[in-house]
Amino acid sequence: MTNDVFEAVRHARAFDPDAIRRALLERTRRPLLVGDNRLFILAADHPARGSLGVREDEMAMADRYNLLGRLAEALQNPRVDGFLGTADLVEDLALMGVLENKIVVGSTNRGGLKSAVFEMDDRFTAYNIDTIRDLRLDFAKLLVRINLDDAGSVHTLDAAAEIVARAVEARLPIMIEPFMSEWIDGSIKNDLSTDAVIKSVAIASALGASSAYTWLKLPVVPDMERVMKATTLPTLLLGGDPALAPHEIYESWEQSLSLPGVHGLVVGRTLLYPEDGDVVGAVERAARLVHGAR
Repeated sequence: MTNDVFEAVRHARAFDPDAIRRALLERTRRPLLVGDNRLFILAADHPARGSLGVREDEMAMADRYNLLGRLAEALQNPRVDGFLGTADLVEDLALMGVLENKIVVGSTNRGGLKSAVFEMDDRFTAYNIDTIRDLRLDFAKLLVRINLDDAGSVHTLDAAAEIVARAVEARLPIMIEPFMSEWIDGSIKNDLSTDAVIKSVAIASALGASSAYTWLKLPVVPDMERVMKATTLPTLLLGGDPALAPHEIYESWEQSLSLPGVHGLVVGRTLLYPEDGDVVGAVERAARLVHGAR
């Protein structure tokens, strides 16, 4: 990605902020599901939660220009169907012109900052449904972490139910990423046991007055067949821990992608910051798993 592109983004933000709205409204859109009815979406909403680390580098995602370059490189693959992020990144990428014919997913909540005393208070501080609809984005996403030892979780559930209801009113697909979570040694840890994921699926599926537009975004855990028997909702698999060996990650995706109800992958750091530095190769390998060989 050339410096001229980044200079154009900076210029628009400083001197022509309306260019952002124009870029999004004039963006060429596509149907949500086409061809094999699978989706391969890149995610980069981690920075908005103050989560910048990848493996041993705690500030890997801090360089915005480096991140944008990696995303632009990955989005050039025609079998990458879309991008998931907060408004700041969606707007940068729209100004760069790399979201044409892509599904754009607006992330709604990042209030529970990583390692903060209020991390479980994951209120909705990013996109809202009205803005997602008005800017012609294609999908909404929300994170729902449920802590049975934290009374505040009921407020998160209440707010999440309202977001889902608003999405139904707007006829907007919305993916829910649910976890059963707990405080361990001062940090929030998500329970990735099969039973815990199934419980989170049951809770998330019932949020809102209707589940007609609800999708799920779920971690790959042992016995995914049992997890997928817990729901009829269309499901996307999240990328998982980038610290795992690449062959382990790809094998787990391949096995789970064959299950009924699974429609693809939503992956971020694992592909954007691969151990060998080959973003194009990592993205192509994942694209083959989702969409098959060319």
